[in-house]
Amino acid sequence: MGQKTKARMTRSQIIALFAAAAFAVGGSVVALTILADTDQVAVAKQGTGVASVGGPFTLTDEDGNRVTEADFIGKPTAMFFGFTFCPEVCPTTLFELTGYIEKLGPDADKLNYVFVSVDWERDGPAELATYISAFDERIRGLSGTEAEIAAVAKAYRVFYRRVPTDDGDYTVDHTASVYLMDSEGQFVGTISYDEDPDNALAKLKRLAEAA
Repeated sequence: MGQKTKARMTRSQIIALFAAAAFAVGGSVVALTILADTDQVAVAKQGTGVASVGGPFTLTDEDGNRVTEADFIGKPTAMFFGFTFCPEVCPTTLFELTGYIEKLGPDADKLNYVFVSVDWERDGPAELATYISAFDERIRGLSGTEAEIAAVAKAYRVFYRRVPTDDGDYTVDHTASVYLMDSEGQFVGTISYDEDPDNALAKLKRLAEAA
């Protein structure tokens, strides 16, 4: 992991990007392209009517500790899948999530916040530690091997695909939604990439209230 040399966004670059974006669009950040949720998340329904999203996984956090889904039981979780070389969707989502965390006030500590990198080749603990340092400190970064990422993506019905670039490197198409899980690890909904900010915050508030 972390062997490619193509530059990722630094903390200062991320902050500068969103300072400029917020000024340009009056405080809301608009992405150029997103992936439609209907194309990305194949939600299978069980007989109980509960969406079959989520399940066991083993990954590594930004401090090098091995973690599983059990480490997040007891608090609801907002989980997002992306990668640190992501030019817009990922930093936008994490920037907005940071804003929601601030607006939640004391209730913010009732939730877990997780960023899972689907770029197993370039993103390890060190890369994630640097990347997430630009956002709220409560957001945890998780990475894994190719097999571990495939397993967690399958469990959460996450779409991701490497796409070659003209310079011989690659980017990654991926699901753009934030997954919302209850305190028992059950799927309860999503925040879409283009979600109205008030709606997104209301969803997180309901999740915190149910904790």
